[in-house]
This record gives sequence, C-alpha cells and structure tokens, in this order.
Amino acid sequence: MRLSYIPDSLGYMKLEDMLDTVHSLGVNAIEFTTGNWSQAPHINLDELVSSLEARKYLQDSFDKRDMEIIALNCSGNPLAFQKDMDVTLKTFQLAEQLGIKKIVMMSGLPSGCREDKTPVWITTSWPPMTQDILKYQWEEVAIPAWKKLVDQAKHFGIEKIALENHAWQLVYNPETLFKLRNEVGTMIGMNLDPSHLFWMGGEPIEAARELGSALYHIHGKDSRLERGKVGPNGVLDTKVIEEYKNRSWNYVAIGCGHDVKWWKEFFSVARMSGYDDVVSLEMEDLTMDALTGVKMSINTLKQGLGII
Repeated sequence: MRLSYIPDSLGYMKLEDMLDTVHSLGVNAIEFTTGNWSQAPHINLDELVSSLEARKYLQDSFDKRDMEIIALNCSGNPLAFQKDMDVTLKTFQLAEQLGIKKIVMMSGLPSGCREDKTPVWITTSWPPMTQDILKYQWEEVAIPAWKKLVDQAKHFGIEKIALENHAWQLVYNPETLFKLRNEVGTMIGMNLDPSHLFWMGGEPIEAARELGSALYHIHGKDSRLERGKVGPNGVLDTKVIEEYKNRSWNYVAIGCGHDVKWWKEFFSVARMSGYDDVVSLEMEDLTMDALTGVKMSINTLKQGLGII
C-alpha cells in the first residue's frame, strides 16, 4: 500500500504549490475532488471535460513531478439532487478522458417518499413507518438508480466505484454496502473511512476483514469521542464541526484519535483481506492549521504502513 492525498485541506494553495508541498512530504498520488460536496479547489470540472488543453496542463503538472491521479471523488447525493447526478456523470466522463479507472463517491440518500424532496436518513426501526421509508428508498429509488449508474460507469471504462461509509447515506457500513452490491453487482465496493465507523460505534478493523474483496479504497481519516461530552449525550450530535469544543466527537488529525499501533493493525488486516492499493489522507482537524495537520497525519500513516 502507498499514500495518496485528498487536496481539499490545502485548498488555499494554487495547484502547483499544492503539488510541490505534497511531493515534498513524500506523497506522489492525488485523489482529486471534482465537485458536489467539495469545492474542488484545484480543478474546474466543466473546463477539464470540454478542453483537451486544460487536461494536458493538468497531466503535465503531474508528470513533471512524477506524480499521478489515482482516483476522482465526486461525493454528493445523486439519488436526491439532479445537480449532483450531473457532476457525477461529468466525473465519469473525465475519468475516461484521463484514463482513471476508480471513482470514489457516496451512495446518496433518497427522500422519504415520492412526494417529498428532503433526504431522510433512517437510523432506527421504530416507529413502524421507518420500514415503509426504507422500502421506498431501496426498492423504488436506490437500486434502479444504481443499476443505471453502474451501466453508465462501464460505458466510460470505469472499473471500480468505492462508496464511502458516511452518515446521511443509504450505504454507511459494510452491511448496507453488501445490500446494494448484491443487487447491482461488483462494480461497487466500499471506500472504508475509519473516522465514520469510530463515531458510529463500529470497529474499522473488523469491517476491513468483513469486506474482503469488496474493500476498494481506504481513506486515512481519524475521529475521536470527546471525554465529558459523549458520556452524557451519546454520539448523535448535530452541532456543526466548527463547534468542536462542544461536540461529542470530532474529526482529528491521524494519531490524535487512534495511535500508530491501531493503524498498524488496521493496515495489516486490510492486507490480509487482499487490499494492496492507496490510502488517501483526508485531513479535517479544525484545532490546528491545515498544513500542520497534513504533516502530522502523513507521519503517522507512514509509520502505520511501514514506509518510514
């Protein structure tokens, strides 16, 4: 396995400066965000899709640094919003143009019924109407839409779509990933992001083992349950992430939630499951400046992967 980086946390840098910085830290691969829930600070999706010159400039920027783009990330909600579906399909098109075979995204989340416009995340089995909502979301929206998306991805030469186990998504853990995968095929697998399972009460090491060959991607991202906050209030917390002093849990730089020993075991089990691809650092710790968090996280991930 080797390191990659999602460049949003250094979005204040110009493309060339960001690449130089990441390269100087010993990381030679990038997972580019193309839009939707990311501002895609370093690329313009519409320009790249329509301009051979723009694509050549981007590729030259990587080639002269001996770096590469290993995946495109278009995380959004294509099951609820047409604008997110449009970005997803443009990202598929760009992947074909750049020769990229893997897309990282989220499953999306439908509304609660045909007449509704607001996505609804069901996290409990009661009251009984929750089961009617889930039936509608899965059978009438998600499965048909994803069968179509898989066919479109194949048309653009994409080989893998890695769905992130994120909250407020229909797919948020291995069990829900397999539910969708069993219906639409092995084009989809999981982008296992430990940070989300941590706060949900899961164990990413066990998830990696259970996923096996369905483990398509890994995000290097950490989170921490906050002492004095999670005890009395539990993990369900709707305060914005900028209010980190008052939240029950927070995203933190790698190592500030789980130490190197944990990450070593996690990567070891991922290898046992057959995973031998990139680990993409995503840094969202707001308690420190972005570059400090990136450096700290890269150092911990390198120790965990045994590459320093």
